[in-house]
Amino acid sequence: MRLSRSATLALAALVAASAPQLGPAAAEVQPEAAQSAPLPPAPSSEAVPAPAEALPTPDPVRTDALAADRPADAAPDSPGPSPGSAEAATPSGTASPPEAEKPAVSAEAPAAPQAPPPPADPQAAAVAARLADPAPLLPRLTAKEREAIQAFYALGAFKPVWIADRAFTPAAKSAAARLARAGEDGLDPAAYPVPVLGVMTRPETEAEIAEADLKLSAVIALYARDARGGRLNPAALSRLITPVLDLPAPEAVLGQIATGGEAAGDLLQRYNPQNAGYLALRARLAALRERSPAGTPAALPPGPVLKLGMRDARVPLIRARFGLAGRAAGSLDAGPGEPEDYDAGVAAAVAAFQKRRGLPASGDLTPQTVAALGAPQARPGRPDGEVEILVNMERWRWLPALGRDYVMVNIPEFRLRVFRDGHLKDETRVIVGKTESPTPIFSGMMEYAVVNPSWNVPPSILKNEFLPGLARDPNYAARRGYQVVRHGNTISVRQPPGERNALGFVKFMFPNNHAVYLHDTPNRSLFSASFRAMSHGCVRVDDPFRFADAVLPAAWTSERLTKLIGKGERTVRLDEKLPVHLAYFTAFVDDAGQFRTLPDLYGVDARMRAALGLAGGAALVAKAPPEPKRRAAEMPKPKQAASHVAQPAPRAPRRTARAADMAPAEFGEPGLWTPRPAPVSRGWW
Repeated sequence: MRLSRSATLALAALVAASAPQLGPAAAEVQPEAAQSAPLPPAPSSEAVPAPAEALPTPDPVRTDALAADRPADAAPDSPGPSPGSAEAATPSGTASPPEAEKPAVSAEAPAAPQAPPPPADPQAAAVAARLADPAPLLPRLTAKEREAIQAFYALGAFKPVWIADRAFTPAAKSAAARLARAGEDGLDPAAYPVPVLGVMTRPETEAEIAEADLKLSAVIALYARDARGGRLNPAALSRLITPVLDLPAPEAVLGQIATGGEAAGDLLQRYNPQNAGYLALRARLAALRERSPAGTPAALPPGPVLKLGMRDARVPLIRARFGLAGRAAGSLDAGPGEPEDYDAGVAAAVAAFQKRRGLPASGDLTPQTVAALGAPQARPGRPDGEVEILVNMERWRWLPALGRDYVMVNIPEFRLRVFRDGHLKDETRVIVGKTESPTPIFSGMMEYAVVNPSWNVPPSILKNEFLPGLARDPNYAARRGYQVVRHGNTISVRQPPGERNALGFVKFMFPNNHAVYLHDTPNRSLFSASFRAMSHGCVRVDDPFRFADAVLPAAWTSERLTKLIGKGERTVRLDEKLPVHLAYFTAFVDDAGQFRTLPDLYGVDARMRAALGLAGGAALVAKAPPEPKRRAAEMPKPKQAASHVAQPAPRAPRRTARAADMAPAEFGEPGLWTPRPAPVSRGWW
């Protein structure tokens, strides 16, 4: 039951042992929640609220359930009459009972409720008074979070949670220590200021104790929310980034941490991701900060390409850049007298750097390598690679708990991995969306596969490619194997299953608002390219039948599927839905334990750096690929053809394709995706 501010204050007064009884006039207009709800037993004077038993990993609770139940036009501190009151039972215009029996209450201006007396405990009274004060506890705390904190304290009769005998409890000290180490998880410790006690020459007042207790609650709730991904709004970065964040409810967090004792800090840290990929980046961040000295790397001037065995005045700077020789403690500046030979050690360090940055790992100092070495740091003194780690740790917060069975596509890496029972079962190359038609970042559930899929040509291709072709050549469609169906003044075009079908022989469906999926392709040669951002949003799989072996029921082997080729469309359902994560990691520790960084394909790193306030983010955003424009559907379904001209374009968020989605022999590269089975796909691009 969620309580308004007045209701929670009334509840606290009623459960206090020494609270006086309300007068009859005030009792007539008590809020409904205070009248109808059974009173809980009064808690002991020393116990904090007992939450559910703490689990090793905190259970996520959605915060969207914290919305107040009051009507939008009802003032929170002026509740109307309850259903059981005399005013509610008296029809409009009916005379009220005589004054001797019941005080008259105006139907037009109901009397304001009498304020309940404060709790008898001075500290509880101070907490209740501070909660009644509209001044914010923390600037970033939302109204719903504040209401949840208020309700949490109301259930404990407004007694302090973190302070006993004018000192912090062991749980408070443990949580405060974790907040001070927020940087270990890529968070900013300055965002979680911990209140202090005992620094004054006089004892703290009850109001100061209440302020400290409430602020610590607010900081703990804020940390848990940020640790679960609440620092940024992913959809504000791009409408193609649509993870579902499972943010913890503040009252659940406070109940768990308050009863955690000396382990409270460890419980609080576990609101951060516990996936192996996140923990590997966390360890890498700690090692990087430990061994990297302060200072900004010396700028590397341009010059000719350097190869093994050459000499150049820039080589000492390169040696200093990679810590190969002569680096003074606390400085990255090159020291005097360092050798200028571009030897095997220098070339190996350059090659390793090139591999981390997604460049050809030749070991030669190319202009592209010089540019990567000179990329702007987030701020002076940050070790090289720290910013990349920070933004990628933040993206791990967008993923749910992975479990033991799932499919992970890392878009910038052009790789797909299948995990079964917690172990890597299969890995293959993929082709992802181009910068102007990026693959969205989200999670879904794979439900079925379709063998021998047909392809419905999207409206944009009909308009831009197909209709002009028909105007030039009446046999345009027939010679290319397309089926054209006329519906009055409109047409729909379907590509039947076959070797030239843009989807290949199989597609794997995880229904989503982006209308993207995994599928085969007839153009196999594109997988040999190192840069594989070539599609229109969906993900093309290099070996789809091997992938099918890893995800479909055991009875549906790749041999059985291949026997179905050419025998008509067939749907194969999974025994259990399988999570699919289309993720975006540009920095990670690979299977061999090597730290790798990749180019920011879609500019997501740049937007996150700017949103997190890291220096250089705005400049990188200016260079990042622009957000793709929406495309309204250009044709309705055939059944709606008669009203096609009068109807506006639908706005359902589904993707459409372009000319390159046609069969490779007709329009170059084949397309990535088709819409859900329908005569014509609709939506935005």
